[in-house]
Amino acid sequence: MDKLQILTNNVEEVVTNEELKIVLSKKKPKAYIGFEPSGSVHIGWKICTNKIKDFIDCGFDFTVLLADWHAYINDKLGGDIEKIRLCGRYMEDCFASLGVDKDRVKFVYASDYVSNSKYWELVLRTAKSMSVARVKRAMDIMGRSAEEAEKDLSKLFYPAMQVSDIFYLDLDVAYGGMDQRRAHMLAREISKKLGRKTPVAMHTPLLTGLQAGGRMDPVETKMSKSKPDAMLSIHDDPVSVKKKMSKAFCPEKQIEGNPVLEICKYVVFPELKGEPFLIERPEKFGGNQEFNSYEDLKNAFVGGLHPLDLKNATASYVNKILEPVHAYFEKHPENYNKMKELGIISI
Repeated sequence: MDKLQILTNNVEEVVTNEELKIVLSKKKPKAYIGFEPSGSVHIGWKICTNKIKDFIDCGFDFTVLLADWHAYINDKLGGDIEKIRLCGRYMEDCFASLGVDKDRVKFVYASDYVSNSKYWELVLRTAKSMSVARVKRAMDIMGRSAEEAEKDLSKLFYPAMQVSDIFYLDLDVAYGGMDQRRAHMLAREISKKLGRKTPVAMHTPLLTGLQAGGRMDPVETKMSKSKPDAMLSIHDDPVSVKKKMSKAFCPEKQIEGNPVLEICKYVVFPELKGEPFLIERPEKFGGNQEFNSYEDLKNAFVGGLHPLDLKNATASYVNKILEPVHAYFEKHPENYNKMKELGIISI
């Protein structure tokens, strides 16, 4: 695959492909993804860590922004900035455990630059290019309703800060899940008014929660740490993974809104590196089956592959994927243990 194919594989949206081609012609283009440090990490992170590795392999200077002050504004972890920063250090461990080379990405905290007057000048210039109504419409990027800004003025700063982060870091590509689309499109819109570089916006899918029940709003139904029974934590042991997967929403022959198939497509198949997806079962139930692509697996499911067979195989692959994650945290337990001691992550 060429660089454009690599970057757009398993991507839901690029705005725009033509602009991305131009960015790829640069010697060292810049891209980022931003996260609020706010709790434990789930298997959906494999989507973004795989894409980060794609960016690095395509020659990008890649930044992971650990948005600690944004998390503070958003009342994460009780608004305790020290807990938020601890969570940021834990998240750095999570990236490493999921295969991101910490020497090949930059981890930047918002607190590294919020004392810079140039940043706040940029926030103000950005804010002058936005109406209050436009800001309120963008507040879903932080999982908040517009009404919450009536009680806490800082909530209105958040969209302007997120857009300013993109300009301040001088990015060519703003990458994130589909839940970040509004912020990225806002940055594209405002860039023209401020004479700033217009970032390409790239979005990968949000994994559906295991018990989402087929509802179709991807933001409302996404896998989330706030719903522990409906998410696969990267710290879950093999028994927990199998138990959660056995209860996952997976109706016969249904593709849309099926979290088990999504995990296969976006998490398992990228790890197979061309090896077949194997479903092991006794001969009396049809014997083993191999699938060389996600399309083959999907078609077999539509054709009658039993949900339990799919769930069991998927759980087995997820557990294999999590083995190096668990091994990493056995060697580097400090931040994870502190998170557990403070009750940020349940034991």
